Amino acid sequence: MDERRVFINPQNNLLALEEPIYPLVDVDQPNTFRNLFPYDEIPKIAFNDRIVPHNLPEEIFITDTTFRDGQQSRAPYSTEQIVTLYDYMHRLGGPKGIIRQCEFFLYSKKDRDAVYQCMEKGYKFPEITSWIRASKKDFELVKEIGMKETGILVSCSDYHIFYKMKMSRREAMEHYLNIVRECLDTGIAARCHLEDITRSDIHGFVIPFCYELMKLSKEYQLPVKIRACDTMGYGVNFPGAVIPRSVQGIIYGIMTHAGVPSKWLEWHGHNDFYKAVANSTTAWLYGAAAVNCSLFGIGERTGNTPLEAMVFEYAQIKGTLDGMDTRVITEMAEYFEKEIGYRVPSRTPFVGQNFNVTRAGIHADGLLKNEEIYNIFDTEKFLNRPVRVAVSNTSGLAGIAHWINSYYNLKGDKALDKSHPIIHKVKEWIDEEYDSGRITVITDEEMVNSINKAREEVGVDLN
Repeated sequence: MDERRVFINPQNNLLALEEPIYPLVDVDQPNTFRNLFPYDEIPKIAFNDRIVPHNLPEEIFITDTTFRDGQQSRAPYSTEQIVTLYDYMHRLGGPKGIIRQCEFFLYSKKDRDAVYQCMEKGYKFPEITSWIRASKKDFELVKEIGMKETGILVSCSDYHIFYKMKMSRREAMEHYLNIVRECLDTGIAARCHLEDITRSDIHGFVIPFCYELMKLSKEYQLPVKIRACDTMGYGVNFPGAVIPRSVQGIIYGIMTHAGVPSKWLEWHGHNDFYKAVANSTTAWLYGAAAVNCSLFGIGERTGNTPLEAMVFEYAQIKGTLDGMDTRVITEMAEYFEKEIGYRVPSRTPFVGQNFNVTRAGIHADGLLKNEEIYNIFDTEKFLNRPVRVAVSNTSGLAGIAHWINSYYNLKGDKALDKSHPIIHKVKEWIDEEYDSGRITVITDEEMVNSINKAREEVGVDLN
């Protein structure tokens, strides 16, 4: 006899049947989903066409792991660099704190000094959180520093439970629950990082584990957050894809069957299959309030979800930036290059040197007539990056005219069109360069020298 209660679902006002409770499925042998992840073949994406509904939370936000995961793939940042970047995060997040949290390591003096200096700023957002090993000693360190929340690694796939930890599922669950209880005993909220969730048994381990975590949260009256970590980038956002690869399936299952509220649910994606941004957006659309990112996607292997990408995903979904100052993104990219010595790849969206630069002459002709034709949005307004044209043998008169107007900020009646004699003189020089065998684009310095020479020859000033 089915004794599950019938109740009104407050989200759609329809009668609903209480969801079943999924018990832990302990197994003798690990389930590594060899049918989906044959190591000697490309992973497979299977479908069962089970569709779950969109469920965008009323409030969505971004959390940052630049100072944790972002430091695991490059030389560590100095204390000064961390504090400066934290200032940038605060400005970017705006008055509503859309950049909600930044997580920090606590093990080195450099990192602890950065935490203290960031705390002294007194910013409400981004909230400062930590990431620690699962030990009593580390919990005491978190408490001593004054953290209100810390992340804890709780690997959840059988790959990790059986092969790395050498445990059974039941042993792993009991081990993790004891660790979380120790954390809550210190009065600190726990954020459980479910590593490798896209290769885990969602109904046999993840959901029953999260269900037990929610019971602990209720017992201690403290938040226990769930970070769903797509550690290997296997997640897919296709409707009807099977779990554990289905992002929306994972989010739906954790919320519906384990009772995790949206505000405590977060997605952490990696970009191994180029899906980090799409998967993070999908997590938002299906119920996770938070997506965890790193600046410029810097993280292990192929990197994390780029923070700047999710800023613009937020604006497209919500229809507003909600006060975020996106011009700060350009300042951050310049700081990375000039102060940290890291150059963002030139074609990286929003921050790469060439992201809004065109080389094709026919495109330049369109830009000269109306920049909306070939620019994604007003990049000068939102990123302090006016649309540019790189000059080469394919740029044509229109490309040269656009370059000059942009470089010298010539607008309206002062703007040069492609019939101007200076434009023709500069093009003559460019044609000579490429006729002589040149294969590289013309540099800004060369353009200025050529323009100055042309001005003298035709006797026309640009001012």
